[in-house]
This record gives sequence, structure tokens and C-alpha cells, in this order.
Amino acid sequence: MAEDGAVTVYGNTAITDAKKNPFSIKVGMAQMLRGGAILEVTNVEQAKLAEDAGACSVIVSEPPNRGGITRMADPSLIREIKRAVNIPVMARSRVGHFVEAQILEAIGADYIDESEALAMADEDNFINKHNLRTPFICGCQNLGDALRRVREGAAMIRTQGDLLGSGNVAETVRNVRSIMGEIRVLNNMDEDEVFAFSKKIAAPYDLVAQTKQMGRLPVGQFAAGGIVTPADAAMMMQLGCDGVFVGSEIFNSSDPYKRVRGIIQAVRHYNDPLVLVETSCGLNEPMAGLSLNEERIEQFAHGGI
Repeated sequence: MAEDGAVTVYGNTAITDAKKNPFSIKVGMAQMLRGGAILEVTNVEQAKLAEDAGACSVIVSEPPNRGGITRMADPSLIREIKRAVNIPVMARSRVGHFVEAQILEAIGADYIDESEALAMADEDNFINKHNLRTPFICGCQNLGDALRRVREGAAMIRTQGDLLGSGNVAETVRNVRSIMGEIRVLNNMDEDEVFAFSKKIAAPYDLVAQTKQMGRLPVGQFAAGGIVTPADAAMMMQLGCDGVFVGSEIFNSSDPYKRVRGIIQAVRHYNDPLVLVETSCGLNEPMAGLSLNEERIEQFAHGGI
């Protein structure tokens, strides 16, 4: 399949020369985070706590509820966190804002998240991520989105659910299942049907063919949105994700270290019920700002989510 045009990312049949194909290096750097949890942090103390609890990386964002347009975090905060921890530090740029990405690369961010959680800078275009050396993470809600972002140069895909910090994991589950379901459909297709399928989902044919060959996305896939318990994290892993993003609302709990540590252990041991029992004990206290609103409850009551 690779010889027929699919660009192999994980294997070595097509991308072999790192000097000619720097994208393979970016994907390899993103693969280093597989099997881990990435914690959103807003200050140095939270970053240190996440590192002590075993997070594979932290992603820096501005404190919530500031109002107005949300942009990339203050570069001085990112630098301060990089000096304070020994794990990779991610930073967010607005969708399409290539200058924010250039600034983040210049200050040494290990990864850049082109995030829809921030205000959009360009409503029509994403950043050409091949123009920068830093690996990029991009969000998606379906298979077509994911493969288009990979073609633009994303080294990791973040399957995005709830953006409001409500603690509702239902949207994330729906989007993860949608992507996995589309991949299963693709796997069962005849080779001749792949052309029409790639046109249907508006994705590059070679990446669709590679996804069929591999039986998964050609880059790492993490889940994000509403993941606030070890059970949530383990569910994402059992559904086929490579890791999880955890929002900063996790630090609103009465014992944030215990909850963060529990989620990280659940990601590492997602198929071990005994570990999941241990990590879930004593975490049932309500967390500030996490609840289903009345509209969502009404939708559920009528058979929808």
C-alpha cells in the first residue's frame, strides 16, 4: 500500500530519510507522549503538581473567565513553566494564527496546539504546519477533519469534545466513537471504494488509504473534553485513544494531586479493573464548575445528548 502512494508515518516503508522528511521526526516526537496524560495548567504550581503526579506533558493556557478574546498564553508564563519542569511543555495558538505559532516556536515550546478552544484568527485557513519545526496538535470531530489536519502537518490529533469545562464526557465519547466507526467501515471496504469514500469525507486519498492499511489514524490520537475522573480516562483508552488531555478544572477539586494521579494511573492501566477501583476511590466529591446544565439534561431525558 505504501508503494502505491500512501505515506507511511509509523512504519519505515515510505518515510525513512529524516533529513528529507522532517514530518517523520515531528510524528516521532508526538509518539513519545502515547500512553500518557497531558494536563492543562495556568501557573507554575499546577505544572509542578502535574509533573509530580506523572503527567507526560503540560499545556499552558491563560486563567479562565478573563472575558474578551482568548489568545495564546503570555510567553513569559510559558518560559517560566519551562524552567520549572522537566517534562515537555505545550502552548496554544489560535486557529490560523501563524505568527502566534512563530512566537511559540521562538520561545521553545515543545509542541504547539492549534486550538479551537481559543478565538479563531482565520475563519477559512489553518496554519501550514510544515513551515515550522515544532510538532503541532490539532483538534477534530470526525475522520475527515483528522486527515485534513494531518495533511496540513499535524503530528498529533486531539479528538475534541466539550470545550466549556462542564465535566460532561458525552460529546468526547460521541466523537471518538464516530472516528473509530468510520475507520471500521473503511477497513471493510473494497480497494475500489476507497476513492469514493475519500471524496465523501473530503480527505486526501493517500491518507485514507494509509488509514485503511493501518486500521487507525496515521498519527497519535488523544481525547480531550470532559475527562475529569480515572474512569473517564480509562474509557477513552479502551475506545482506542493513545492518551488524554485533562482540563485545568481538575485543579478545582479538594485534592487535585490525588485526582490527577488517579487519572494518570488509569491511563497507564486502563485494562486493569483492580487499579481502576483503587484510583477511583475517594473521588466522588463535587468539583467547582462541573455540572450538566438544564438544557443537556432535558436533551438526555428526551433520548438525545
